[in-house]
Amino acid sequence: MDLRMTSTAFDISGYKIIKNLGVVRGVTVRSRSIFGNIGAAFQTLAGGNITLYTELCEKTRKESFEIMIAHAEKVGGNAVIGVRYDTTEIMSGVTEVICYGTAVLTE
Repeated sequence: MDLRMTSTAFDISGYKIIKNLGVVRGVTVRSRSIFGNIGAAFQTLAGGNITLYTELCEKTRKESFEIMIAHAEKVGGNAVIGVRYDTTEIMSGVTEVICYGTAVLTE
């Protein structure tokens, strides 16, 4: 799927939605390693962006997005609208990230 065929809006500019295929999602669960936590603790001493956590968050969001795209393709979609992210802390240091939206067929 062309990644330009995803949107947080409920349409894809220039395309007509011809079929709604339902909700699709990508779920991933991540934990922080002890080494990552130690490195991040040192970064907090200096203040500013904690790059170790930023990189972990970006990687996790990208993975959940890619799983959602694969789910959309599996149900026959060529676009996903209404894309959103949500997170839940399952236990201390373990977080679920879900990316979801509505798979659609466009022309």
